[in-house]
Amino acid sequence: MIGIDHLQKVSGYFPNRFVLSLVTRSISRILIGVLASSVGLLSGCATLGDGSGSRLELVQQRGKLLCGISGKIPGFSFLSPDGRYSGLDVDICKAIAAAFVGDSTKVQYRPLTAPERFTALRSGEIDLLSRNTTHTLSRDAEGGNGLSFAPTVFHDGQGLMVPTASGIRSISDLRGRAICVGSGTTTEQNLNDAFASKSLPYTPIKYQDLNQVVGGYLQGRCAAMTSDRSQLASVRSGFSNPQQHTILRTRLSKEPLAPAVVGGDQRMVDAMSWVVYALIEAEERGISQANLKDVLDQAVADPSQASLRRFLGVEGGLGAKLSLPNDFVVRVIRATGNYGEIYSRHLGPNSAVHIPRGPNRLSAQGGLMIAPPFT
Repeated sequence: MIGIDHLQKVSGYFPNRFVLSLVTRSISRILIGVLASSVGLLSGCATLGDGSGSRLELVQQRGKLLCGISGKIPGFSFLSPDGRYSGLDVDICKAIAAAFVGDSTKVQYRPLTAPERFTALRSGEIDLLSRNTTHTLSRDAEGGNGLSFAPTVFHDGQGLMVPTASGIRSISDLRGRAICVGSGTTTEQNLNDAFASKSLPYTPIKYQDLNQVVGGYLQGRCAAMTSDRSQLASVRSGFSNPQQHTILRTRLSKEPLAPAVVGGDQRMVDAMSWVVYALIEAEERGISQANLKDVLDQAVADPSQASLRRFLGVEGGLGAKLSLPNDFVVRVIRATGNYGEIYSRHLGPNSAVHIPRGPNRLSAQGGLMIAPPFT
């Protein structure tokens, strides 16, 4: 185990605001293991009270959303010095809470490690997971983790980060070099697949978690480190000299990150999914927090605006089909703004972690983000 104090001296990467104490993390893991079964039992009883078995009704009866996050990735979910969580994943939780219970502040955030996240879902400790989780066949399938995913909220891909002064500019330049990677992860497998496909020899230097991978990289034990490109950007933002490190253009994998719930709960996954679609559709229509009132007033006053009226819940009753208020879209936009506003706030040029939108642009702008019709 690499000491935190030592890494602070080496790199300045671990400011106090960036990591929770090791003691707190250990206690949290123990409590999760001890309490998971009792929490799951209580949650199960509550959901089955009316025979529907939907987690959505439990959330609405409770009046609060229990949202699993990472809490350690700037730009996505991160605990600020004032004790509040912020980031794209956090705003997804807020948007869903606004739709489900009518108040974006009614969220209880549960920081979870990667190994803990699926157990927390299955046990009922959380209602949904908004934690940079890749949508894969094994996680989706009943024979795997048995989850149900919302639409992708961030199209990511595994990348490589190198010291800018190293002169390394492509994956080929890493032939025969050492690369720091998390062990026992899809990241490790993707790295091996990518290098094997190009017949490039390399030496993996394996660590148990991302903090250790970063420590090995900064101490010069490897020529590059690998992780999701979003995590590399977040990590780099915490370095004392971020400009001295370059994320290569090469993508080793596709990583569509999406919120997830326990599989088999159609009402819950439908409601969650259409909240995400509402964020995307709002950006497509140019509806923002700033102009929402004017657009809504226009929709109410003009019966000819049928499509807009359905979207904003003025007519059509679309929300009721999801067991949500008909104006759930209005509540969502009022709480967080549209998808583009969320992205700009946490990952835009003026944010602490700037990640160009690339594939996360709207489809009309050459990206992959698109919402089905609200009809």
